[in-house]
Formats: sequence, C-alpha cells, structure tokens
Amino acid sequence: MKVNVNKEYRFQHKHILEMGQFSAEDMLYVLAIARSFKEISARPIKKVPTLRGKTIINFFFEPSTRTRLSFEIAAKRMSADTFNISASTSSAQKGETLIDTARNLEAMNPDIIILRHPCSGSPLLLTQHVNSAIINAGDGTHEHPSQGLLDLMTVMEHKGRIAGLTVAIIGDIAHSRVAHSDIIGFNRLGAHVRVAGPATFIPPQIESLGATVCSTAAEAVAGADVVMALRIQQERQHDPLIPSLREYARFYGVNRKLLELAQKDVLIMHPGPVNRGVEMNPDVADGTGSVILDQVANGVAIRMALLYLVMGGEKVGNTP
Repeated sequence: MKVNVNKEYRFQHKHILEMGQFSAEDMLYVLAIARSFKEISARPIKKVPTLRGKTIINFFFEPSTRTRLSFEIAAKRMSADTFNISASTSSAQKGETLIDTARNLEAMNPDIIILRHPCSGSPLLLTQHVNSAIINAGDGTHEHPSQGLLDLMTVMEHKGRIAGLTVAIIGDIAHSRVAHSDIIGFNRLGAHVRVAGPATFIPPQIESLGATVCSTAAEAVAGADVVMALRIQQERQHDPLIPSLREYARFYGVNRKLLELAQKDVLIMHPGPVNRGVEMNPDVADGTGSVILDQVANGVAIRMALLYLVMGGEKVGNTP
C-alpha cells in the first residue's frame, strides 16, 4: 500500500491529544511511518535503537490491556526506557492531584508521558504544566487518537483506501472516545460514517463531527464496507440507559443476519474488549471479515510511529 505525502511535509505536533488536531496529510504521514515500523515486529529480534536513551512513562488511571501493553511494547522495541504507573499504586491514592503528580514526574526528566484518565481534557491540562510530550491514551468520553489511527491503518491495509467507503459504527456512541476519534478520522480521509444505537447512546452533537445518525442498526449497516461494534461503557453511566443487555443484543448486536445487509467483503472491527453475545456474536468476532486482531497488531506500529514523531522523527536516531 502506497501513501502519497508531500515531500516537503513536516510533522509539527509535540503532543498527541485528539484526532481533531490532525489534518488529512498528518494522518497519512503517521500511517506511512507506522507501516515502516510494522516490519520490525516480524523480525526474529524485534529491536531498533531509534529511541535509545529516551524515557517514557505510562501513567494509567484506568484499566487497560491492549493500549497500555502496546505502548510499552512500542517503546521497548525502539530501545526506550519505560516505566508504568497506575493510579492504585501512585500518590493519587493519598490525595495528590494530577497536576502535582505530573510535576513530580517532570522533575525526573521524562521525555514522554502517556496518560489515560477518566476525565476528559486531562492530557490537555498536563501540557500546560509540564514540558514533556504528552500522548493521550484515552481521556474520559473525549478521544482516543492512537486507536483512531490504528483503525484507519487497518482499513487501509485491507481496502487500499479510505475515501468513498461507508463505515457503520454501532453501539454506545455517547460514551465512546473511540467512536469520536474514528468519526473524525474516517470523515477527514473521505469516508462516509454512519452511527446507530439506542437513543440514550447517541449524543445530540455527533453529526457536527461528520456522522450520519441512523434510526436502526440495519439502516446503518446496509451497503457498509466496514462495521464497527462498540462496547457498552457501563463504567461511565451513573444510571442504566438501556432496559437490559439482552434487549440491546437483540436490536444492536452485530450478527450474521445483520451483516447480510452489508457488502460481501465487509470488514468487522471492534476496539476491544469484546463482550461476546452482547455487542457482537462469537461467530462474527472470529469469522470471515473480522480484523479485530489486525487492529491489535497495528496498535503497536501506530504507537511506535507516534513515539518516534513526537521525539522529532529523523532527529532522534536511526529509522527502521
């Protein structure tokens, strides 16, 4: 897959906070760099000296498997020194504020702080108090930019393009930072994005991001090239917003019958973790067209690219 990028182009972002900060050219450039890094993960020795001597801190206030581990693997494959901190083992348990914790980390001179936090806007707040590069690994219901980029990369690999595709996103749009990043990213690269879910899961402003709201899952999936199911974000809901998981699965669960309405070569995606039998049937998650594990693999490549780029790209050391 070739990605055409202006030879005069330079990546200008110190921090990675949201997909909205990227132009289409920015996104294509990140994908091109990620593609070059992906080959490293297939080598017998998965190591390059690109970020040797750099210090990267993973600071996660919420549970994570794929994002946290892939950022750590990405950093280590480029020879950076990595350190992991969770809220449960940090001074946040003693009442220390996020800003005070970040300032103490800054005093130890890290190069990058990767932050996941339940409050929207937390990574932006840190940029105002520390000099380290900040990468948003998911903030509240706001955005998850590295997930948005890896989803773009996965579709590009399988379809060869983004422009002109129809992408259906089904589920808890209101509470999903992944949905917000994906809508912006796919829309900016020329795809048509449809969303569907229970009315309580559709935020009123979502069309301003470039999505078309459909009244049913069938309407969203009809003719779609890509179908993405989202997990119900129960941890962000103070009161139940649906009658039951069983009813949700009946009307919005992605199953083979629903997919008969999509294109024959439809891609099936999910940002994980998958609640089988709720947002997606097991035979769909594991069946033909599923690229869920490809998303995971591409997460490492995208995060390698982002670490490389915020450290200055060609200035930091050897490229792959």
